[in-house]
Amino acid sequence: MKNTKPKYKKIIDAAVEVIAENGYHSSQVSKIAKRAGVADGTIYLYFKNKEDILVSVFQEKMGQFIERIENQINDHETADKKLYSLIEMHFRQLAEDPHLAIVTQLELRQSKKELRLKINEVLKRYLALVDDILKEGMEEGVFHSHLNIKLVRQIIFGMLDEIVTNWVMKEQRYDLVDQAKEVHFVISNGLKIHQS
Repeated sequence: MKNTKPKYKKIIDAAVEVIAENGYHSSQVSKIAKRAGVADGTIYLYFKNKEDILVSVFQEKMGQFIERIENQINDHETADKKLYSLIEMHFRQLAEDPHLAIVTQLELRQSKKELRLKINEVLKRYLALVDDILKEGMEEGVFHSHLNIKLVRQIIFGMLDEIVTNWVMKEQRYDLVDQAKEVHFVISNGLKIHQS
């Protein structure tokens, strides 16, 4: 498999940095090759073109991102604690990799439908995690039983996504992870059945 080879990983990591620094359209394959320390031709052994690099960056990095969240939330027993963990890990991972945050929040927002479909495919696993937490909370009798899971999932993902985008646009001048408690408070209180 191509993604187990060290050069593949080097190219992916270099692509994240180059695209974050220069923007997708100004990131020539030659710049990515130079940053990765490989010949231009080597890139084409792994990727068809620049768009393929961008999609692969997302598949690879989001795959790792989702895996870490899955592992983290499995440590918690209640849906509400899992929800907090998902929010906190979402923010933490992007805060720890500012280049990746720029790429996911700005450069991946390309208008090409084909590219969006490939990105949505990768996101399905993340959205399924949110669905599972919501279902679990409903089964526990902690979250409202009438929730429209698809709509609530959109609200949660949209909120987290917008908060990270805002942090990137403000040049990451404040602590993103610090936002997790308040974001969780707002979402969780909207979902919970309040006992009188």
